[in-house]
Amino acid sequence: MTSSKFETNDDILDFVIKKVNGIKEATTKWGCFQIINLGISIEVLEDLKDVAHKFFQLPAEEKVNYCKDSYSAGESVLMFWSAIEPLLMGTMKININYYPPCPNPSITIGAHRHCNGSGITLIFQDDMGDLYVRGTKGDNWIHVNPIKGALVVNIGDLLQIISNDRYKRIEHCVAVDLSRARISVSLFVNTRLDSVIGQFSQIMKDGEKPVYKPVLHSDY
Repeated sequence: MTSSKFETNDDILDFVIKKVNGIKEATTKWGCFQIINLGISIEVLEDLKDVAHKFFQLPAEEKVNYCKDSYSAGESVLMFWSAIEPLLMGTMKININYYPPCPNPSITIGAHRHCNGSGITLIFQDDMGDLYVRGTKGDNWIHVNPIKGALVVNIGDLLQIISNDRYKRIEHCVAVDLSRARISVSLFVNTRLDSVIGQFSQIMKDGEKPVYKPVLHSDY
């Protein structure tokens, strides 16, 4: 798949939830939405982006030495983590992703189409955007427009299993740009590896059958 197949839809371009019951519609129909006003300052997010760009611009030798000799999450990452951690439950892992400029983006993809195995994934993307999610009709791909101060929420495999297919995992991919690098920070929220993943009995209707068999998370 190449970026030339991506199509936008202005009606749902930003995926921002404008009312509480919109979360249900977004999770059951799209599996993706954006949230704002989380209490994380714009300065923290901008610092996080700037530090990531500076790190990936270092020579390879310096990056290797930094990781081996003086690895630290860094103040910007710690501030982001401390702001988001009280809002979430479960185990969490943070990834900082770098997509360098590409001389021929029409035949290149930054991250192939995939779904995340997590419960949910929170994504901070810079102003480049280039995150696409699969549309609900056909093979069209919809650009998730970057919004200053917003985090993208992607539904993953675990939440689809737990909800007995009520909430839909979202297939997504990342394009690349001809002249600019892209930075994104992904926070994966999961259950513990020794947890058994299965449908929540509290949400099952009378007579409703489980779609999935229970599975140990470490075996998934």
